Amino acid sequence: MLTPAHVPSLSRQHATSPPGPPEVLLSQPTRLTVLDDEIERLGELVPCRSYDPEVFFAESPADVEYAKALCKGCPLREACLEGAKDRREPWGVWGGELFVQGVVVPRKRPRGRPRKNPVAA
Repeated sequence: MLTPAHVPSLSRQHATSPPGPPEVLLSQPTRLTVLDDEIERLGELVPCRSYDPEVFFAESPADVEYAKALCKGCPLREACLEGAKDRREPWGVWGGELFVQGVVVPRKRPRGRPRKNPVAA
């Protein structure tokens, strides 16, 4: 069996490196924490803080369009959208766009059977 005494690089590594992440990484703000700070600073000016959060995770297409319209005037719209794309949000309205399974889709289709024939765009 090898022990740190038998392998000098192991004993030096454990003696010099502290457990856990380096302090430098902990002091660097991430894009998400910066966005959270901006949301807190703006408060009621951000629609997702002044409206019911359920609106942004609605099921009906009309409610989804309403949530997207609320986001249009948000001062953090672009940052919110970029963050959602980076995180591949599974669903909901983020930055004025609808996410379904981590991908932006143009609109939500109502429940029902899918079309038999494709529709020309």
